[in-house]
Amino acid sequence: MIVLTSVTQHYGVRPVLRKMSVTIHKGELVVVLGPNGMGKSTLLSVMGGVLAPQEGIVTIDGLIRRHSVDEELEIRRRAIYLPDRPWLPGNRTGREFLLGVGRLYDIPDARLLEHVPRLLELFELGEKADSPIRGYSAGQQKKVALCSALVAETPVMILDEPFSGGLDPSGLLALKRVLRHLVDRRGVTIILSSPVPELIEEIADRILILKEGEILAYDTLDGLQRMTGTRGNLGKVLEHLIFPDTTRNLAHYFEDYAE
Repeated sequence: MIVLTSVTQHYGVRPVLRKMSVTIHKGELVVVLGPNGMGKSTLLSVMGGVLAPQEGIVTIDGLIRRHSVDEELEIRRRAIYLPDRPWLPGNRTGREFLLGVGRLYDIPDARLLEHVPRLLELFELGEKADSPIRGYSAGQQKKVALCSALVAETPVMILDEPFSGGLDPSGLLALKRVLRHLVDRRGVTIILSSPVPELIEEIADRILILKEGEILAYDTLDGLQRMTGTRGNLGKVLEHLIFPDTTRNLAHYFEDYAE
């Protein structure tokens, strides 16, 4: 469903993505992990069409991203991209915003009038549904942004850190269950990034780990455990793969502290 071929992206002289090639199959939920500044948001921005790579090709459902106006418009009908800090229309109500997004993606009004209230209820926005978004808390704004991605009902979803931004425990639970449902029941392809491995361990089909703009590993949790020789959770796997310096520094810290 999503194929990157030798994608390179840099800002000035600093390469962020280095000749990256990866394939994400239809109906997979893939999570991108890695330290800050290692290219997670850039990777999703390239997939989402916000950035055009200096080198390489991004293909979504057989169409080449940013190749022609017609192809790009067709991709945008099939794939929704939600950045970490999306723009929201502060003067519109949550309900108006979701109805507008749904109509932009040609969702029939009959479907929207049934789906939008259920989304607002699921994310506990019912009482704020008819209030301007500018009056929402940070967590409520995150929730309505997530609802806007879900209401589009696209077969591809590209979500940059959907679990951050002040989501409360009920919002985290709802989002995890909904994303897994979309993959399992509807065959939706989802790629998302997250800074917290514990949040996504139970829902990820495969995990893509970035370090210094390159793919350090790309496998299931079982595969990553075999690769690193660990039997623990995803956090333990990451300790071996990308945080060995932190582990050593912790050991030194506790030795000095004990003294």
